[in-house]
Amino acid sequence: MTLLPEPINLNNHHRDTLLKIFQHPTSHNIEWPDVASLLEVVGTIEEKHDGKFQVHVGSEIQFLDRPKHKDVDIQQVVDLRRMLTSAGYLQVVQDFERKGVED
Repeated sequence: MTLLPEPINLNNHHRDTLLKIFQHPTSHNIEWPDVASLLEVVGTIEEKHDGKFQVHVGSEIQFLDRPKHKDVDIQQVVDLRRMLTSAGYLQVVQDFERKGVED
C-alpha cells in the first residue's frame, strides 16, 4: 500500500506552485525560487559542486539545472510532474482542486 504524502507542511505559496506544476496547459511562468522552496518542503534539494541541484522526493532522485532565466522550462516541469506524481502529489493536487470547487 502506498502512503500519500502529508500536505500539512504546504503553505499557500507552496500549494500554488504545486498546482502550477500540474496545470494543463503547462504554465510558462513557474519561477525557480518557488520550485526550490516547494522541493525543500516535500523532499530535499542540494546544490552540487557542478552547479546542478540534486532533488530527492519520495523514492525519486533527479538532477536539475538552475534555469538561465527565472522560470523553469517545459522539460523541467515535465520532470517535476513525474517525480511528484511518483511521490503521491498528484492525489494531493486533485484534493486541492476538489476542495477549491467545493468552496
